[in-house]
Amino acid sequence: MDEADGEPEVSEITYDEQRFAARPARLRPRATLRGGSGGRRALSDPRAADASNPSYIGWLAGQSMLSDADVLGRQLSGQPSMWRNAYARPNPRKAIETTDVWFTAYPISLITTQGTSFLSALASNRLWSAFEKIGINGIHTGPVKRAGGIVGWQATASVDGHFDRISTQIDPVFGDDDEFRRLTETAERYGGSIVDDIVPGHTGKGADFRLAEMAYEDYPGIYHMVEIPEEDWGLLPEVPQGKDAVNLDRATESALTERGYIIGELQRVIFYQPGVKETNWSATGPILGVDGLTRRWVYLHYFKEGQPSINWLDPSFAGMRLVIGDALHSLGDLGSSALRLDANGFLGVEKSAEGTPAWSEGHPLSEAANHFIAGMVRKVGGFTFQELNLTMEDIRNTGRVGADLSYDFINRPAYQHALVTGDTEFLRLTLRTSLETGVEPVSLVHALQNHDELTYELVHWATLHANDVFDFRGRELTGLELAETIRADLIRGITAPAADYNLVFTQNGIACTTASVIAAARGHRTLADIPDEDVPAIRDAHLVMAMFNAWQPGVFALSGWDLTGSLPVSQDDVRGLIGEGDTRWIERGAHDLLGLVPGDAPSAAGMPRARSLYGSLPEQLEDPESFGSGLRDVLRVRSETGIAVGTQIDIPSVSHPSMLVMVHRLDGGDATDEDAQLQVTVLNFSGQPIEGTVHSDALTPRRRVTCAASGRDCGQVDDLHSFRIELPAYGGMFLMVGREEVPVETGLITLPLLEQLQ
Repeated sequence: MDEADGEPEVSEITYDEQRFAARPARLRPRATLRGGSGGRRALSDPRAADASNPSYIGWLAGQSMLSDADVLGRQLSGQPSMWRNAYARPNPRKAIETTDVWFTAYPISLITTQGTSFLSALASNRLWSAFEKIGINGIHTGPVKRAGGIVGWQATASVDGHFDRISTQIDPVFGDDDEFRRLTETAERYGGSIVDDIVPGHTGKGADFRLAEMAYEDYPGIYHMVEIPEEDWGLLPEVPQGKDAVNLDRATESALTERGYIIGELQRVIFYQPGVKETNWSATGPILGVDGLTRRWVYLHYFKEGQPSINWLDPSFAGMRLVIGDALHSLGDLGSSALRLDANGFLGVEKSAEGTPAWSEGHPLSEAANHFIAGMVRKVGGFTFQELNLTMEDIRNTGRVGADLSYDFINRPAYQHALVTGDTEFLRLTLRTSLETGVEPVSLVHALQNHDELTYELVHWATLHANDVFDFRGRELTGLELAETIRADLIRGITAPAADYNLVFTQNGIACTTASVIAAARGHRTLADIPDEDVPAIRDAHLVMAMFNAWQPGVFALSGWDLTGSLPVSQDDVRGLIGEGDTRWIERGAHDLLGLVPGDAPSAAGMPRARSLYGSLPEQLEDPESFGSGLRDVLRVRSETGIAVGTQIDIPSVSHPSMLVMVHRLDGGDATDEDAQLQVTVLNFSGQPIEGTVHSDALTPRRRVTCAASGRDCGQVDDLHSFRIELPAYGGMFLMVGREEVPVETGLITLPLLEQLQ
């Protein structure tokens, strides 16, 4: 269905200009790796699913990611195409010029017509036509490869939204490899690009993990897994019937650490839940190996028990090979232009001094591994972005040699805090601190909602800078106190009793949609409290959040939940999914971008349909007052001015607490361009009209200020480097500062009036 000093000078000429292919020819590993009938025969094979059966071992090896990686690597080795791209340094502006406005998809939530797969729906000309009208030129597909695990001959479901990958193949529930290739071809026709995912931190419990458990070849080297001698099995917990592993409690973790088996406690336990996940380690039951020996293993998992962590410094380098093979498949075989690096901040662990947690965040190995991955991706003509929710220093250091772009965890909780409180003080602090730390906005992916919770961990303030002192609300607070204050403000302003539809998610954040954050900020206690007459105000607040993200350098990203104004689904509708505490499922309701399926039908994956405040994209594009039409105007200004590759130079103080001012130089990244035009983004995060003064020492006096959208004259910079501004409720202005000096305006007191006063 049609749906820096001392660095060598870089040459300006590229291989593209010399008419060489920028990327190697597409790879085709499938035929080499899989003869179609093997898997189908094995799925019904009644023979033993263990190391005693060579057929079972062969079946697992035939579908393992490490096996695929070996084939893919051999295809590229020795090829001239591997030397046609610069790869040593990240280049965010080059990445942005490839694609700068992304639709971030979530496969199980996209409603499609009957018989149309997720990937085919994304390849629809009608969808890309709508995206083109709005100004969207890229799609981040989200994880679409096989995920979950294998138990015996049977596949098991994903435990983390397909971020527990077990194969390089596309999961049939989303389509197939050919449909993905057609998607990349459609994107190219519209001048767009496709961004795929790799997960360098962990896999699921698929063929690779099962082979590792059976000590097959170098597969144990993929993971942080340690064989525990039989004489110490008494230290390990029993594995209950029906499970293949059990989480270690703190006492067992400590005992194994004292015996020297594991490095022990890490800096934090992500997804901590008493009785479910109390440590980052789990133990397997007894497992027969290919050598006839029975073993029990203890393995590391930063996240869920079904996501064993990859070992980036094993002598076999098996984990590294697996990850690079997965990346090359997405770029070389499927045709993606870029890759997201998921959970890439947790690639190095090291034992610390006795009595202190192991070093597991901000480790140099993580930086080295990210350099390796990102360098390989750049070498074959792609780029990467990372989701690294650590300190700004970690983001800066990793970004110096690793991913080209980083997800903006710095400002996302801050701009939502500005909306909830009507005060931009914390947002101004995060923006200034980012600049001072060396994380420029051009290197960030500024996003509205994605599939995850609103993350308010505020790692930068609560960890490395916990004891540093910051001025906030007229007081001096430590970083830890600041983080606790912001977290409390967000919980109080977004969740019950303020609103019963946004839910706290473990210790990480709040499960919500952008629209439901705004609804809570506007005082709606239930979703049923939102009348149609308040939708325009929610739309305007949503647009001012879009303006913040789009009217500064960097990538702008938004989701289907944003485009349709989706609200959270009822807790009762996803009770089975949130039963173990993963409240994020309430924010992942199904949405119909094109209005193809009327009624209340769920997505093909069974996600219940969310209430949409804005309607489908075709409907919105017909209505000049809609969110989609407003977004189109925002993105048109962004595109015409080149703000995406500009330079942020100032976050000045403001004369009204709800006002935010960002000053940029439209220099395309050329710091030597002294004649570059200045641009000023001014936003109002409150539901009331405001007026005030924009003041910045970066502004040149006696320059005309005009509105980019209308061309309207908005005043003149005075000799105090300032000008007056008025903004409507949830309003924003994209202002251009002229290059030429103009006559001084005399103001409201005219010469005749002065004569009268005399």
